Amino acid sequence: MQGSLRRRLLIGGSVLAIGALALSACTSQRDDDGGGATGDVDSTFVFGASGDPPSLDPAFASDGESFRISRQIFEGLVGVESGTADPAPMLAESWEQSDDGLSYTFQLKEGVTFHDGTEFDADAVCFNFDRQNNFTGTAQSESLSYYWGKIMRGYADTGTSIYGGCEAASPTEVTITLTEPFAGFIPALSLPAFAIQSPTALEEYAADEVGGTSEAPTLSEYAQAHPTGTGPFRFDSWEPGADATVSAYDGYWGEQGQVQQVIFRVIGDTTARRQALESGSIDGYDLVAPADLGALESAGYMLVNRDPFNILYLGMNQADPALADPRVREAIARAIDKEQLVTQVLPEGTTVASQFMPDSVIGFNPDVTTYDFDQAAATALLAEAGFTEANPLTLTFNYPVNISRPYMPNPEQIFTNLQSQLQAVGIVVNPVSNEWGEYLDLIQGGADHGIHLLGWTGDYNDPDNFVGTFFGGPSNEWGFDNAELFSALTSARGLATEDEQEPAYQAVNEQIAQFLPGVPLANPVPTLAFASRVTSYPASPVQDEVYNEITLSE
Repeated sequence: MQGSLRRRLLIGGSVLAIGALALSACTSQRDDDGGGATGDVDSTFVFGASGDPPSLDPAFASDGESFRISRQIFEGLVGVESGTADPAPMLAESWEQSDDGLSYTFQLKEGVTFHDGTEFDADAVCFNFDRQNNFTGTAQSESLSYYWGKIMRGYADTGTSIYGGCEAASPTEVTITLTEPFAGFIPALSLPAFAIQSPTALEEYAADEVGGTSEAPTLSEYAQAHPTGTGPFRFDSWEPGADATVSAYDGYWGEQGQVQQVIFRVIGDTTARRQALESGSIDGYDLVAPADLGALESAGYMLVNRDPFNILYLGMNQADPALADPRVREAIARAIDKEQLVTQVLPEGTTVASQFMPDSVIGFNPDVTTYDFDQAAATALLAEAGFTEANPLTLTFNYPVNISRPYMPNPEQIFTNLQSQLQAVGIVVNPVSNEWGEYLDLIQGGADHGIHLLGWTGDYNDPDNFVGTFFGGPSNEWGFDNAELFSALTSARGLATEDEQEPAYQAVNEQIAQFLPGVPLANPVPTLAFASRVTSYPASPVQDEVYNEITLSE
């Protein structure tokens, strides 16, 4: 079956080069961090992160920097097979789905404890699921509980949640019920947002006491200083803008591995991250700039590619009246030369995107409607919509700064390239930039934005995680209400088999292409770079990379 083949073919990252360069500065600079050593191996691993985590509570996070740290501290009922996007047992050893597709019964691991000593059991599972379903007020905003709202379609007090309840039959058996079928439920549980957190810590540190507004939420004490899970590492400290540190949890139920401490050091600039690796002050970093690949490989550093399981897109917020006009949206699409964008500013190996999912996902439509680069057609469409040289279309163009994402390694360069292309057809661009956390809050939490750069790295291999997450219901990001599209996605996500999903999602992708809510741009190849002492790194297409699996040589 085609869908199954796609899932099987999505393998882990590939190693480009393994060097033997010795980093003479490594020991002295790392000693300053207080890293300990086991035998002859320095057991502290320092990772150069491109930005701060907006939240240490994974239920209130939706970004890669937060989830990178969450995956060290927390575990869910379901994980993924190493090097793939496919679901695998984690805190649940097995599960069974009811014949009607509405109930899932999980058999849980025994002898697992949270980092605060609380026992992991079925009651803890129910506490976590009930907690998210009962979020209210600001906690329901997309800038906080993004994934629960998208996957469960709402909350207890909205009347739209598909979460039907949780029942603990015994300490090691729990049943979660849905109110309607959802084929992607088990894969979705591998998301850090569904990680099981200590009920004791959640209550003690008032995890649900969030404030502010949806555009600018404020975090609880728990989300800033007390994240407590069952993972191989426990939280030590977080100094926003500088470092977050975790250390090995002695009571971990699984294999601990060599690494005893991890420091996530925030280095927003890609050049500065490369220099930190070269100086020996970090062991590795993500999102290597395309221009740096050749020099790093020649110098003997280990480069690891993740399979591109992502999408970079230009979003168009239809809360702006001009962007609500389909002629304007098509004009923007035809003004963009994707090949030029890929060739000039994105990593080698990046492919041009035709739709809002990579071709390895069920429902990819090889015959989808596309809007070829055509400046004359773009100008004509703008004129038809009432925008001419004398009365040009003026748009706010939002983009983030001081951040790199797997789907967007160099946002400033991508913005500059697209700005030039849009200006070439007479569109006046008003640039507005924000730091990453602020940017996400603006795009996901409010209506005051225009065209914008964003993207997605798939969290699990199911089409709902791409097009369902983007377009499954009304959203502040996109600003439209398309009942026909919402209905098609609701129907598709409830199908039980891949044979049924394939044609349904192909039809959905065509529907999205014709509606044109944004422009899918590219599927970039993310690359990581490591010091020679790193001999193995668990690269994952969904970034499910837990550092107890790293091996070190010195």
